[in-house]
Amino acid sequence: MRALCWDAPNKVTVRDVPDPQILSSRDAIIRVTTTAICGSDLHLYGGYIPSMVPGDVLGHEFMGEVVEVGADVTNLRVGDRVVVPFPIACGACHACQREMWSLCENSNPNAAQAEKLMGHSPAGIFGYSHLTGGYQGGQAEYVRVPFADVGPLTIEDDLTDEQVLFLSDILPTGYMGAELCGIQPGDVVAVWGAGPVGQFAALSATLLGAAKVIVIDRFPERLALAVEHADAHPLNYEETPVLGELRELTAGRGPDHCIDAVGLEAHTDVTPVALYDKGKQMMRLQTERPTALREAILACANGGTVSIMGAYGGLADKFPIGSIMNRSLTIKSGQCHVHRYMRPLLDRIRTGEIDPTYIISHRLSLEEAPKGYDIFKNKDERCTKVVLTP
Repeated sequence: MRALCWDAPNKVTVRDVPDPQILSSRDAIIRVTTTAICGSDLHLYGGYIPSMVPGDVLGHEFMGEVVEVGADVTNLRVGDRVVVPFPIACGACHACQREMWSLCENSNPNAAQAEKLMGHSPAGIFGYSHLTGGYQGGQAEYVRVPFADVGPLTIEDDLTDEQVLFLSDILPTGYMGAELCGIQPGDVVAVWGAGPVGQFAALSATLLGAAKVIVIDRFPERLALAVEHADAHPLNYEETPVLGELRELTAGRGPDHCIDAVGLEAHTDVTPVALYDKGKQMMRLQTERPTALREAILACANGGTVSIMGAYGGLADKFPIGSIMNRSLTIKSGQCHVHRYMRPLLDRIRTGEIDPTYIISHRLSLEEAPKGYDIFKNKDERCTKVVLTP
């Protein structure tokens, strides 16, 4: 089959790889009909997530048709159309029983490796390094889905692939980022990053009752999307000092809740701290450029919540723990527990309350995936989201 493979930092190629096989009675094989490039994939692309190996198949946002099932998969039939959540979950462990699906205790065969960096292991994740299992991803013609009796959501034919594809990751991730804030009537929510997750976090904050949602980015076209679809107030950080403007917009108090939808490759103006971060990251002395996270913490109102949904891989320097402790801030985060949100969000899509397709800017074939990575990383051609068709 054809698949998009990681070769080296900033180099990916589409080539022939072996077809996936059923390895367990709980596996299924999916013929991928639509997949997408996620902002988290760009961290792998840039070489900032440890334990990538040349030849790894990328991609964790995908859906398709069931073509084969293991003997113990009774909930799926050949021919079913499914969306697959990016965390791999067994459904039976302590974490899964609490619906903390991205913390499954049984799906990461490389748990010992992850424990050395993180203390404990998260769940396995499709196409997301050997720290999270080394599973082949879905930017391919076919993919093996472990624990297929737990994860995939069957989709009827009344909705297009593009309407439901983002249930695999970014729509639930944005929603969870807003839900973690515990939004109350009258609350102000600020979202760092107007990429796909930031767009859906802003939309979700509005749906959950925020009185005002402020979205921070530097690309006018992305800010315009947040204004149109989430009724957000735009803040271009290249034109306005963020901390000062947020004080102005909140009568000096700061936002009640701050959502980091940027992650480890935050862009910022040239400052000594930004140069320090970039230099350490380039030399692989730290994995993160946590500019957006630092700013979110400093901006948040006393007693507020900082929700971290941007992807981070390891260690960050100059983390403002004193601000968190002295001002009673609450930090909430996590890889999204996608299984928990798929069906409720599907219902919102079906009723027309949410139309996720507005973030798509580019539709390419799988063979054009290297171009998709390049324009998405460099924000060329007003790129906001790339959808691929094998």
